[in-house]
Formats: sequence, structure tokens, C-alpha cells
Amino acid sequence: MDLGLRERVALVGGSSRGIGRAVAARLAQEGARVAICARGGGALLTTAEEIRARTGADVLALEADLRSAEDVTRLIAQVMDWHGRLDVLVANAGGPPYAAFSALRPEAWDESYRLVLRSTILLCREAIPHMTARRWGRIVAIGSVTAKQLIPGLTTSTVMRAAVVGLTKTLAQELAPHEITVNAVCPGYVGTEKFFENAGARAAQTGVSLSEAVASVERRVPLGRVGRPEEVAALVTFLASELAAYVTGTMMPIDGGFIQAVM
Repeated sequence: MDLGLRERVALVGGSSRGIGRAVAARLAQEGARVAICARGGGALLTTAEEIRARTGADVLALEADLRSAEDVTRLIAQVMDWHGRLDVLVANAGGPPYAAFSALRPEAWDESYRLVLRSTILLCREAIPHMTARRWGRIVAIGSVTAKQLIPGLTTSTVMRAAVVGLTKTLAQELAPHEITVNAVCPGYVGTEKFFENAGARAAQTGVSLSEAVASVERRVPLGRVGRPEEVAALVTFLASELAAYVTGTMMPIDGGFIQAVM
């Protein structure tokens, strides 16, 4: 199936590992030119080399801290210098730490805001003018099921991810006349490095082994397992494609049935 992504230019945030890396690889597999970025230069270059070797795609690796307005401005300028266009933006910057409200100091709230919400705002602010100039664009924000259903201990994630969904809804309305779609993909439990870090924190707090902590999570998912980053990447790639031209302003969970709400 041709998704219409060949020769499109995509930027994927936080793409040296986890979901961001899987998204970048899938977009490259579909023929997109993919710019990847992260704070760590070594892992980033390794990821770029592996995606090129696997897909033969044109991949640009750029070191950037998405919490920094200056870095984001420079990042988008470098992407534009690369091929003169930006068609797809995947706003992803990782997740905040596992902690209950009582354990969170004001500095932790500030950091979570910069990492999750502010990074999305900065990326969109810089990318949107280039998309409106061409009257075509796809913006996909990586959120979390915590925007829809509470998970104990993911306090800042719940607050910041809900705000990201609100931002995507707002932008979808504003950008529709320019043929730009904006959606949020909200993964549930996905087997990334961050998932196992959080599972380890829960294990330490409750006095169980890591394997027991993971098993307890899997029992909460109707499909009986955690997801794979590649499964999230498939949904993101669809939303970035020509086939999703009539999908905008949505919050799409991908969670193995974890969310129990009807609406």
C-alpha cells in the first residue's frame, strides 16, 4: 500500500531510542526523508546509521535539546536547509519521571512542563509556518493514555499529556484551512527503556522483582502484554500519510484495550 510518503521530509523528536526511533525507522521504510534528533550525539548517530543501512533512506541526525527554544529554532532551520521543506512533524521528547504528587517539588513540575508540553509548543511554532507555506502538513504529538485514564504515580504525565491533547485539538481547528492535520497518539504500556525504568521504580517501592512488576502491568492490559514501539510507529506513520487526510483533532490511544472509558 502506497502511503504517499515517498520524498516527504519528516522530523521526529526524541528519536535516538524507544518510540521515536521506531517512528523514524518506519517513516524511512515508507520512503520519507527523515531528520532525527536527540540530546545524545552518540546514540543518535548510531540510530541514523542503522536506519540508513536497513532502509536506504536519506537520514539527517541533529543533536538538539527540545526544551531549548534556541535549539528548536536552529533544528528547524537545519531541516529546512537540508531539503527546503518540512512535511511531517512528530513531536516527541520522552516522558516525565514516575512520582506521586507528594514527592514532587516545584522544580519537577517545571522540568515536566519543559520536556512534554513546552517542547511540543516550540516545535509546532517553528514548523507550522513552513507547512502553511506549502498548504500541506502532518503534525503528530506523542502523548500517553494518562491523558485519558489515570495511572498512579504518573502525576506530571497526566497533567502535561492532557495539555498536549488540548494543544493538538486547538491547532487542528486553526490549521485545517491550510490542509494541515494535527493529531495526538497516546500509547499505553509500551516496552521501551523508559517503561522498564518506571517498572523498576515501582518494583523498588513495592518490594517486588522487576519481572513481577512487569507481569502486574500486563495483567491490567486486556491483550495481556505490553506493546511494541513498532506498533505505535505504524499508527503514527498512517496519520502522517496521504491516507489520513480526513483525520484531524483526534486523540488516538494505542493501548491493548487498557482504557476502559466508553467516551
